[in-house]
Amino acid sequence: MSAYLATIPSPDRGVWHLGPIPLRAYALCIIAGIIVAIWWGERRWVARGGTKGTVVDIAVFAVPFGLVGGRLYHVITDPELYFTEGRNPWNAFAIWDGGLGIWGAIALGAVGALIACRRKGIPLPAMADAVAPGIVVAQAIGRIGNYFNQELYGAHTDLPWGLEVFQRFNPEDPENLLNGVATGHIPLPESPVHPTFLYELLWNLLVALLVVWADRKFKLGHGRAFALYVAGYTVGRGWIEMMRTDTANHILGLRVNVWTSILLFLGAAAYFVVAGKRGPREAPETLVSKDAPGPDEVPVAAEEPEASEADSATAAEPEHAKVAAEAPAEKAPAEEAPAEEPKKTDES
Repeated sequence: MSAYLATIPSPDRGVWHLGPIPLRAYALCIIAGIIVAIWWGERRWVARGGTKGTVVDIAVFAVPFGLVGGRLYHVITDPELYFTEGRNPWNAFAIWDGGLGIWGAIALGAVGALIACRRKGIPLPAMADAVAPGIVVAQAIGRIGNYFNQELYGAHTDLPWGLEVFQRFNPEDPENLLNGVATGHIPLPESPVHPTFLYELLWNLLVALLVVWADRKFKLGHGRAFALYVAGYTVGRGWIEMMRTDTANHILGLRVNVWTSILLFLGAAAYFVVAGKRGPREAPETLVSKDAPGPDEVPVAAEEPEASEADSATAAEPEHAKVAAEAPAEKAPAEEAPAEEPKKTDES
């Protein structure tokens, strides 16, 4: 009993059904993370002088591109899960069952953001700086979905924060245990295990704090805050990835994602140094969308009614004429009274 209380229990399931509609914890966490990233990115963008609502407009392009890219990366790096004998290739499209690679999501999401930024006439590096801490927090929220899916954990551990993982059963589809339910709390042989998803969640939050602190202190610009996020995240992802025990392809003895982390760290560090030579961060006026209303544009509801001709004539009068017209008329002197008209004579 004491051993059980010293561990972290896993949820019984990761999917609930509202009638015929499945509610998946993984999908809900992804959606929550996207909302947080957009909300925080919008606040940071406006604080830097950008046009309000721009981040939402960028997200319309970046989010769908990112979801497709994340899924593509997962399928490309783990093709045996979908295209080997006995596997269903159509499951490559079942994004609701989990499987999003952050590298593909960032890469293709950046393509969508680039398209939107060009339409808006704003620099992509500045936008990347604004959304950087929100993205890494969104990743942290997404890791909660891994907890509900009971996936991406490490090897056996006796540490107090070890994670209890239980057998799940799915009578309708015995092969699809992701949608199963843990009945009886039967622990898996390796339980308890390292909660590597929790390690990454905490690491991501630390990276977000680092980016915010450095951005405030050094006024990072030209994509340097985003580069700092990439460098910081890859450092943690590298060592956490090596703790995981889920199936993964290897190159020269290292998991594919470890190599990806190494290469991205080197690229981000180099970019951080090179971008620093571009001078101070972007001026606020460069962050204004080209479709933003100008300072001289007045909403129709606020326009003054058209003046009448009489009002126009009055407005056109010189100021001294208005004063004279408004002054009280002076009485004419008595001696200057008009002479009487001569009496008319009868000419008949």
